[in-house]
Amino acid sequence: MNSAQLLQLIEEELSGLTTGRQPAELYEPVRYILSLGGKRLRPRLTLLGCLVFSDDIRPAVPAALALEVFHNFTLLHDDIMDNAALRRGRPTVHILWNSNVAILSGDTMSILAYHLL
Repeated sequence: MNSAQLLQLIEEELSGLTTGRQPAELYEPVRYILSLGGKRLRPRLTLLGCLVFSDDIRPAVPAALALEVFHNFTLLHDDIMDNAALRRGRPTVHILWNSNVAILSGDTMSILAYHLL
């Protein structure tokens, strides 16, 4: 499995993480920030490291996703602290919603990351 295939797997798994989760007020911003893309370097490196030892990466997928969710949680909170208007060329969560929603959605992402582990 190459890096591009790993990225595709990561994107598919991330998109399914919040499907149908409630309350929508918390999970809609989570879906939004995760949909902004990025290099997904942390989960890709996690899965590439797993491939060094095994052809079966499935056991490492939750940890890889947890790293990406946690990383994006820190970006969400960082955008508030820096009063950033854009993230990856798109409006930040606190601009589209508000700071309170952004903080609570970030906290939700932190809990989701720990749940994945």
